[in-house]
Amino acid sequence: MGEQHTFMPTEKDYGYTFGGKMPLAHLRSGDVLSTYTEDCFGGAVKTVDDLPSQVCTMPYLNPVTGPFFIDDAEPGDTLAVHFLSIVPARTIGVSSTFLHFGALTSTSRTASLQPPLEERVWLYDIDVKAGVVRYRARNSDYTAELPLDPMHGTVGVAPAGFEARSSITCDSYGGNMDTPELRAGTTLYLGVNVHGAMLGLGDGHARQGQGEASGVAVEVAMHTTIAVEVIKGLPTLWPRIESDTAIMSIGCARPLEDAFRISQHDLVGWTGELTGLDDLDAYQLVAQAGTAPVGNVVDPNYTMLAALPKRLLHGVAAYGGAHERLRATPHALSIGTGAP
Repeated sequence: MGEQHTFMPTEKDYGYTFGGKMPLAHLRSGDVLSTYTEDCFGGAVKTVDDLPSQVCTMPYLNPVTGPFFIDDAEPGDTLAVHFLSIVPARTIGVSSTFLHFGALTSTSRTASLQPPLEERVWLYDIDVKAGVVRYRARNSDYTAELPLDPMHGTVGVAPAGFEARSSITCDSYGGNMDTPELRAGTTLYLGVNVHGAMLGLGDGHARQGQGEASGVAVEVAMHTTIAVEVIKGLPTLWPRIESDTAIMSIGCARPLEDAFRISQHDLVGWTGELTGLDDLDAYQLVAQAGTAPVGNVVDPNYTMLAALPKRLLHGVAAYGGAHERLRATPHALSIGTGAP
């Protein structure tokens, strides 16, 4: 078992890119890290009158805690990141419609002459004990309780080729993938592109619908505990997720069809590796038994997942059983009860 670390960032510790930033701390394979992440607005949106266009400064959106240098990670390895605990750090989450952003409005890439949607902010009560977030309509007395389902929208490593990529987008290195499947109890596999991997995470969501159609989930700061493991000599071309019940491949691209194709292609190959099926037999299995959860359809790159139930793997463990090992990692569940 590795060492347990706690890292509480200050404002100067947040980054807005993957790549191009010096590490905040060093970890080794097997270590556990408890840390804090700020919400996508940097905590600036506190009331319904705090319109993001007025209280936030571009491009300083979607702050990432990190990067963390993984001492024994080298290009060609895979970094496994297991989410042991993801707990909201505030009792209020925020969401909004944002100017020229979202699936149902004119954007810079889908231009039209119509005006942008009204910019509007919603506040959600977060009740961790009850396991709910409470929606309140702005222009009526309608309310609803929704299941609390904390996840991280943004997790990634440094890209290859000395690139620095904005934390608002995603690609083969991870980044702003915005999939609700990235919750506590799951393991994310990321291909290592540079010495030390340079892991960063942020963009906590108390919950998010598939697709993140408005472009903004129930955004909230998080207390998060992760365990990391370096899988030597085994590359991973696109991000993958493993839960207790499924394996999932992630594709990030525009148009959405290409993100779909990337995820499906990767899952067919992964399924073949684990089962010994040839390409067409694996393709047929994925085509009939797989599902295709949507991550986001609003960011500079869209995110699609391809998922297959693990029961169809007939007991074969992915990545040598990394998920099962990391899931059993002892850890302290909480590093605090509120925001710093």
